[in-house]
Amino acid sequence: MTKKTLFIHLGLFLLTVICTTIAGAEWMYGRWLFIGEYSLTQDEIFSGLSFSIPFLLILTVHEMGHFVVARMNHIKVTLPYYIPVWLGFIPGFPSFGTMGAFIQIKQAIQSRRQYFDVGVAGPIAGFVIASCVLWYGFASLPPAEYIYQIHPEYEQYGLDYPNHVYDSEAMAFQLGENGIFWFFKNYVADPALLPHANELIHYPIILAGYLALFFTALNLLPIGQLDGGHVVFGLFGTKIARRISQVFYTIFLFYAGLGWISPDLMKDPSIESSLYFVAYVAIYLYFIYIATSSMIVDKKDRWMYAAILLAVQYCVTYFTDIQGYDIWLFFVFLIGRFMGVYHPTVIDNTPLDGQRKLLGWVAIVIFLLCFSPQPFAIG
Repeated sequence: MTKKTLFIHLGLFLLTVICTTIAGAEWMYGRWLFIGEYSLTQDEIFSGLSFSIPFLLILTVHEMGHFVVARMNHIKVTLPYYIPVWLGFIPGFPSFGTMGAFIQIKQAIQSRRQYFDVGVAGPIAGFVIASCVLWYGFASLPPAEYIYQIHPEYEQYGLDYPNHVYDSEAMAFQLGENGIFWFFKNYVADPALLPHANELIHYPIILAGYLALFFTALNLLPIGQLDGGHVVFGLFGTKIARRISQVFYTIFLFYAGLGWISPDLMKDPSIESSLYFVAYVAIYLYFIYIATSSMIVDKKDRWMYAAILLAVQYCVTYFTDIQGYDIWLFFVFLIGRFMGVYHPTVIDNTPLDGQRKLLGWVAIVIFLLCFSPQPFAIG
């Protein structure tokens, strides 16, 4: 490794530390870095380390799990590249300081076993640390009055503040539910110390652990070259893994866009509304067409797939109140357009041994425990 490359890795890591620390402080105090008299103080910014340290610890353990196992398999691989992303300079548009990290494999992987070993190591290692972080976060909750440090205006209502400060028009950001988070909230946390769901974002260790679960679930989606794609490829081989990725990606896309094309768009019978609806449908149809480019090569088949999917989504929305989660559309697009839905083939298709198969099913269980259909709720 050259000094230049090492400086790139180190520089990205330091930038990510800075970005996640600032982002953590913004989430803790509900204020942004550059907002006049309400901007964060220096001490408040440094307190963001209570978010960035556990969060980056989990992220680093995840990536080093990939790195160490790759080296054990004699695969040339880089150190992790961290991705710093801070959007606090846009008022009211918070971020978490990073889009994660990745390692770059520098040679072709030859076998199902190697793909499986490298893919499964990161999520399991990260999940163990994330579970420990969450356990500590919920087991060591501060006094319930801690929330007054964030919202001094709540103190006048005492601990009965939820009945006074929330109303139907207020915007609130809540962490979604998944199996692990539900367990810690109900069986580890002291109910007397647990804040209202709207306030959990101000508890940095809990926020860091929850985000780690979110990224673990995202990585374990059984699609393409995500970690979950490596797992199902190792477990089932090329043909079955290809079908699993195809079906799961379709379900993922269907759920993400459910409600995007709604009968509500046609409530206004004016011509302008009709034209708007047609344009809206056309744009969304084209989005599906582009997002499935790595799954369906033939253009006619892809247009047919997009039309059928949109029609079924519309019918479900018309006859039911079921709504999807459109934020997933961003990840759907990244996977379908750039990362690829299908896993690459290998020369050595030797099936996994029994221990690795068991480990693969453990990874699938971890995915089910970490995945939330609506990981973040705004309302």
